[in-house]
Amino acid sequence: MNILERYHAMEYGPAPEARNEADAWLAARDFSKSLFIDGAWKAAAGGKTFETSEPSSGKLLAKISDAGAADIDAAVQAAAKALPKWSASSGYARAKVLYAIGRAMQRHQRLFAVLESIDNGKPIRESRDIDVPLAIRHFIHHAGWAQTLENDFPDHKPVGVVGQVIPWNFPLLMLAWKIAPALAAGCTVVLKPAEFTPLTAILFAEICERAGVPKGVVNIVQGGPEAGAAIVNHPGIQKIAFTGSSEVGKIIRKATAGSGKKLSLELGGKSAFIVFEDADLDSAVEGLVDGIWFNQGQVCCAGSRLLVQEGVAEAFIAKVKVRMSRLRVGSPLDKNTDIGPLVDRTQLDRVKGLIAEGAKQGAVCWQPDAALPSSGYYHLPTLATGVSPANILAQEEVFGPVLATMTFRNTEEAIELANNTRYGLAASVWSENVNLALHVAPQLKAGVVWVNGTNMFDAACGFGGYRESGFGREGGREGMFEYLAAKLPVGPAIKPAATGSAQPVEQVDGTAIDRTAKLFIGGKQARPDGNYSLSVASARGKLAGEVGLGNRKDIRDAVAAARACKPWPDATAYNRSQVLYYFAENLSGRADEFAARLVQLTGVTAKAAREEVEQSIERLFLYAGLADKFEGRVHQPPARVVTLALHEPVGVVGIVAPDNQPLLNFISLVAPALAMGNTVVAVPSERHPLLATDLYQVIEYSDLPAGAINIVTGRSAELAGVLAKHDDVDGLWLFADADTCAKAEADSIGNLKRVWTGNGRTLDWGSGEAAGDAFLRRAIEVKNVWVPYGD
Repeated sequence: MNILERYHAMEYGPAPEARNEADAWLAARDFSKSLFIDGAWKAAAGGKTFETSEPSSGKLLAKISDAGAADIDAAVQAAAKALPKWSASSGYARAKVLYAIGRAMQRHQRLFAVLESIDNGKPIRESRDIDVPLAIRHFIHHAGWAQTLENDFPDHKPVGVVGQVIPWNFPLLMLAWKIAPALAAGCTVVLKPAEFTPLTAILFAEICERAGVPKGVVNIVQGGPEAGAAIVNHPGIQKIAFTGSSEVGKIIRKATAGSGKKLSLELGGKSAFIVFEDADLDSAVEGLVDGIWFNQGQVCCAGSRLLVQEGVAEAFIAKVKVRMSRLRVGSPLDKNTDIGPLVDRTQLDRVKGLIAEGAKQGAVCWQPDAALPSSGYYHLPTLATGVSPANILAQEEVFGPVLATMTFRNTEEAIELANNTRYGLAASVWSENVNLALHVAPQLKAGVVWVNGTNMFDAACGFGGYRESGFGREGGREGMFEYLAAKLPVGPAIKPAATGSAQPVEQVDGTAIDRTAKLFIGGKQARPDGNYSLSVASARGKLAGEVGLGNRKDIRDAVAAARACKPWPDATAYNRSQVLYYFAENLSGRADEFAARLVQLTGVTAKAAREEVEQSIERLFLYAGLADKFEGRVHQPPARVVTLALHEPVGVVGIVAPDNQPLLNFISLVAPALAMGNTVVAVPSERHPLLATDLYQVIEYSDLPAGAINIVTGRSAELAGVLAKHDDVDGLWLFADADTCAKAEADSIGNLKRVWTGNGRTLDWGSGEAAGDAFLRRAIEVKNVWVPYGD
């Protein structure tokens, strides 16, 4: 073929990346001693190994040490031994180490890229141009956080020894996302890579040796499920950071319940790719290629659900099919390859099975007419049309090169379809009207929204999801908080409530008109569903009154009322501020009454009671003032884009309050949740609920919309369990005995709600540390909206 013929044909010739350096690296190492523990290379104590193979051919790459429980224990002990010196070192000292890691990775970045493509199967263009540079960026970026830690995160300390478990789809990048912020915060690390892709983690451990990382600060332990379970369950680990499937995330949430371990989960997704009729369709097609066929679709935030407006759907799908027919499937080391192999035979079989089931449920699955390589775990890009919202391809994370397509008529329907998933990781919005795009983005239940772009990441910008996509953030300022512990004023242990004890029967004042406090649901006082009451004793053991004994049905009604309350989360922060100021004003007008009630119920002195009331009013004032000041940020990643880190309410927050300082603790918990726009279902002190029921009238004439706050009195442990299991509750704050806290954490896995407990202890609610940013951060989700600019 001559030059002119080649010009007209426009065919790609092979452009292979040399692999000789990677093969030499593989040949030079004894992978039977590939556990990096306490700065030394070790074989597994049990002598076990596992195999890692090349996805493009199925050929064996290496036999890797398979860590067991004894090896994990040794790694944790090494990390614990190194922790005091590392956490006490200056921020500058830690920054120098992080910078040295980044620079050393830069010097070996081509080796990292080739190894990643060989071991994972992703095209070399992606590993070379995206994964490795971004991993380096994380270490250099977090060097800065290490040095400014004391100024930017006052009253915080390193959380301790961190156990980290990462997946196989971005082996090196996930390692960087986990290790860089942990080291910057002063933590030490035990990290387990996925057994499918262990090689770049081993190379990274070698980099740690060269960069002067102190022994025991970073420990890399290869292994399978046994090693992962040993990390999760080890009592010497203070935090678990996991990226992987939602199913495994739920197992980890349950396993860590009651342990006191901090937990962050970055899990699966079923992200919407929304194309409006005014979008630049050609740009959107290119974005779609990146959104779903990047890394063979093995991406948690892959834009696997295409939602396209009806008016342009036919034209857009035609363009997508043309573009799909030009995607090149082949060797991951060929620089012209668009789609490489899936990571393993099991993943290939899973993708095929889901496509077959989707077709059985009515989807029409189309693939381009292209040949696949004769060996390896390859799958053609697949377009599924005629997909109903309930189809398995629209609901389940395929984790492969499969795009499910649906249409919508208007903006409201697009938002409804996009949110019709149990996940909430990411979304992509395409429109030439930036007003429309920024109208849609805040309404999407996703932690990351890209406008006219997709799969944009940076170390300065947080990443993480809502719902069953997990909780916690990685990257940016919010990612640093995941490896730090706030210094809250911990109080005494909470004892389980006594059951079956005799109830007081003698009235305090026989001349008073009897008044039974009801529940407060949807802005109205309501009788409890069971028509039972709970006697409330005074400090002298006499009957102070009775309250409704709430049950499961009452919690359901309260949650429904909270979910239906749209005016409160839709109100401006300034409006919420005014209402909370008014709440404080009205409580102040009845300060004497509440002080007397505190004396009657708790037995504190009149002076102490008055101080508690005044502190409660002050807390309302504080959160009223912060409602429009605890704001998000604007990040400027190294690209033509700004990232808006928006603070959004968590949603419906369940709150279970303890007995000490019953008025102050109730206000201290409810006020920050309300300030950030959440709606609340509150269970007040079981022993002193009359302080909360006395607030009904104050709430009623303080302009809080119906359903913004709902109060259900009763048995704390029982009602906490109902809130934990309720899938329409988005967050749970719980201060109760240790067993109740542990059970609630375990029961929360239905929708992976964010749970904050006192781990069986209460707080000193009068302390200044029991107020402010530490509470407000728990009342928000951070949504990162990426907005490109320029031509």
